[in-house]
Amino acid sequence: MSEVLRVDGLKRTFVQGDARIEVLRGVDLAVTPGEIVALLGPSGSGKSTLLQAVGLLEGGFEGSIQIAGEEAASLKDVDRTRVRRDTLGFVYQFHHLLPDFNALENVILPQLVRGVSRADAAERGKSLLGALGLAERLTHRPSKLSGGEQQRVAVARALANRPALVLADEPTGNLDEATADVVFAEFLRLVRDEGSAALVATHNERIAAKMDRVLRLHEGKIE
Repeated sequence: MSEVLRVDGLKRTFVQGDARIEVLRGVDLAVTPGEIVALLGPSGSGKSTLLQAVGLLEGGFEGSIQIAGEEAASLKDVDRTRVRRDTLGFVYQFHHLLPDFNALENVILPQLVRGVSRADAAERGKSLLGALGLAERLTHRPSKLSGGEQQRVAVARALANRPALVLADEPTGNLDEATADVVFAEFLRLVRDEGSAALVATHNERIAAKMDRVLRLHEGKIE
């Protein structure tokens, strides 16, 4: 597989009253297996909209989205769900952990959805959380974890099903700078160790510089 993600001519327009707002105006990009790419741009540049398109989270887009060699833009809902489950991992600015489940259970659940046995899912979850320094926090619910710990659990959850591509939208944007640096370094290390590729949206030049390549999104197009 030469590319885990290829986007060609991606457009997204929103209509508000009589106004048409072109958020994406013909985006072309590619990510190769194992590559970690920064999607850099200011707030409102279309980063989140682009990740929603690539993550097959909503429709209304024009253009081509190929994920792991499969044309995904026009898939039916059941197949879009399959691609998200089997090929993609997601990390958001806010952790979105399930509050009634502990750290390990939050990492186990997506594996159970994929059909992994509970024993194997637990073993995988313990391995990922241990690699992120959370071996002593497995049974803690999100409310008992710090912000950095919550985001580490979110990273482990995103990688639980060994995705070919991780999509991260400002993954440390809700943390203070010192904690963000530590968590992002761990994110990069674990993604590399797992052999996944990643497309990471950020407005932070310093964080972007730590990745393999930087794509700049400006007024709905890649510069």
